[in-house]
Amino acid sequence: MAHTDDGPRPKYQRIADTLREAIQAGRYGPGDRLPGENDLMATHGVARMTARQALGVLRDEGIAEARKGAGVFVRSFRPLRRRGIQRLAEQQWGNGRSIWSADIENRSLEVDQVTVSEEFAPDRVGAVLDLADEEPVCVRRRRFVLDGKPVLLATSYLPMSLVAGSVITQEDTGEGGTYARLAELGHKPVHFREEIRSRMPSKDEAARLSVAAGTPVILICRTAYAAEGRPVEVNEMTLDAASYVLEYDFDA
Repeated sequence: MAHTDDGPRPKYQRIADTLREAIQAGRYGPGDRLPGENDLMATHGVARMTARQALGVLRDEGIAEARKGAGVFVRSFRPLRRRGIQRLAEQQWGNGRSIWSADIENRSLEVDQVTVSEEFAPDRVGAVLDLADEEPVCVRRRRFVLDGKPVLLATSYLPMSLVAGSVITQEDTGEGGTYARLAELGHKPVHFREEIRSRMPSKDEAARLSVAAGTPVILICRTAYAAEGRPVEVNEMTLDAASYVLEYDFDA
């Protein structure tokens, strides 16, 4: 029996561990039905509440999903592998490709919600972009949907002094996206910085991402810099943690 500094793990967590290991070993594949509460009660000699809690752990982790009247099934959605370095290479957006093409392979991605507005930036963003008092920014808000599943909310802030009158202020920024347009304006991104953390989602985030109860979100804040260290964009992203694998591949 596994122990921690706080004592033995609760029975429901050990049952969840067993089911998780079986999924990882391939004994239950995507879309397969997991043992139900009655099965777990009989196999492990536990009460219904314990069996229910064990299945709840897998649902909260995004590994399984409940289908009303049918049971609990291994989640069939394949996590998106976000290649954090390759996707931002100039050879991506500089050649007219979306930075997403480094991640999605042949899967179906769409941006189903887009708004573009002129606003004053939050103080945290204004400080990073080194904005003057009451200097407006172009704010681009998007929701990304992969294989029919919302996976990402993104809000970009760009100084209006740099992008006013350009395609960046429109919903469709064209091939290569915002970074290609910035390059055309003479503000080509040459350096990126990303900060990553996680927390539980707000009610609005949970609803817009369709995340299961208990599923955390990953927060990525990316700053793009042009020559001489000038910040030209802050992009605040909220990711469904159960939908992503973050991959960073680089030489020593």
